[in-house]
Amino acid sequence: MLESLQNEKKLLPERVAEQIITLIKDKELKEGDKLPNEFEMAKQLHVGRGTIREAVKILVSRHVLEIKRGCGTFVCQNPGKIDDPLGFAFVSDKKKLAYDLYELRMMIEPNMAALAAEKADEEGVAELQKIADEIKESIAKGQDYLEKDIQFHALISQLSQNSVVSTIIPVLQTGISFFIHMTNKSLMRETIETHQLLVDAIADHDSQAAKKAMEQHLKYNKEKMDEMMKEG
Repeated sequence: MLESLQNEKKLLPERVAEQIITLIKDKELKEGDKLPNEFEMAKQLHVGRGTIREAVKILVSRHVLEIKRGCGTFVCQNPGKIDDPLGFAFVSDKKKLAYDLYELRMMIEPNMAALAAEKADEEGVAELQKIADEIKESIAKGQDYLEKDIQFHALISQLSQNSVVSTIIPVLQTGISFFIHMTNKSLMRETIETHQLLVDAIADHDSQAAKKAMEQHLKYNKEKMDEMMKEG
């Protein structure tokens, strides 16, 4: 009986944390919006202020809320999404990580591109072409194109209209960053070529061509990594 009561008390902050998330959704609060103060939330959720404090701590650890001292509690940027959710920064063998990420990308991105080809509208295709052109221009000028490359792949995920794919894009973006740095940005011609193949296939709503173009794009990266590993 006592143990049951202790477990119920222990779980209360977790349950209140979920209620606060529901509150954020119901009120359609966005990044930077302020939550009601501790007293108001305690009254609204029918719990003590100490429970509210514990629930807020839980949501801070989950990157849903942030506390600004003297100002209050606010909704985080990209609530719930952490920059390095799988702890890649602490992986010592970066070469193996790059290969593992290649395998992950090969499992996901070709099918993602195929979905984008089925579902993309004209506006989305136009934006994808614009980013591809900007990458081409950056390469021609010898400028860094990492951020644009990440935008290109992120947009394809959005065009796939699969919400789950969009949530794992930060992981894929890590892979893109690794590839570009490990290949020393030497795949410029191949990047331009396969990006344009991807845009054309998505514009034509040709899912098989889009899938093949993404596979080729990733294979170029893998081949260059293999080559540099041998040299190193």
